[in-house]
Amino acid sequence: MFNPNQHRRNVLRLAGASLAAGTFGGLVRPAASAPLTLAQVKKNGELRIGCEAAYVPLTFRDAKGAIVGYDVDLLDIFVKPLGVKARFIDTQWSGVIPALYTGRFDMIPGLSYTKERMERVQFSIPYADASQALLIRIEDKDKIKTVLDLSGKVLGVKLGSPGETLQKALDADMKSKRGAGFSSVKTYDDHPAAYLALAQGTVDGVLNTVPTLSTVLKDRPGKYNIVYNVATQNWHGFGFRKEDTELVAFINEQIRATKKSGALAALQQKWFGFKMDLADQPPTFS
Repeated sequence: MFNPNQHRRNVLRLAGASLAAGTFGGLVRPAASAPLTLAQVKKNGELRIGCEAAYVPLTFRDAKGAIVGYDVDLLDIFVKPLGVKARFIDTQWSGVIPALYTGRFDMIPGLSYTKERMERVQFSIPYADASQALLIRIEDKDKIKTVLDLSGKVLGVKLGSPGETLQKALDADMKSKRGAGFSSVKTYDDHPAAYLALAQGTVDGVLNTVPTLSTVLKDRPGKYNIVYNVATQNWHGFGFRKEDTELVAFINEQIRATKKSGALAALQQKWFGFKMDLADQPPTFS
């Protein structure tokens, strides 16, 4: 029987070996300081996207091991004017930005906006909601009604995620208002591992985005509950190397075009079950 999680681990090990050896499939790629042009993407015959293939429903592996999801369907639409294929490369999320700058791929999907990330990469305009929420066990829904109710309890976060960054501010706020922060914070390589820890009672809550957690509830009815309004509203954008401005402009055009045509809303309905309220521009951070 095919095991998507084991397959993903094997793929990531092979990818790491290729990265260490400096082999990127022989595609045309400019020097580190030179921008990637649309002409070069066309010559390569593909647009390479570095993703985490365990991020349901944006990018994940189906029963046959193929990477599918909202991002995959969307990028398939985006690349049609270029006459190329969208190739998704499964990547360890904690190292996704360094891998972008080594040239392993051309862009990153599912990247929520943070001040630190905006200093490191060039972002597209928003294409999906990424507001943070808290996943808890259904039996705790009357005890944990706000994130402050996690005072003295264990939080689960994914390594390299906005939740990992956010937990520090939540902990400080909790100490100020409740006298005690999280008893501990456990970090996991991916969100499915954190959900499993929640189900097993190892942690008492897991931070992730509202759309993703909505999918978890739909797939596992009667098992979990969501606590909303954990932080200010945020969105997902695509991330690029700072110098790849032509590619950024092209992707922004495609996002606007699919918003206008209704294709973006249709994919949101398909994968998340609702249409998202998206900002027209990336957020700003002081």
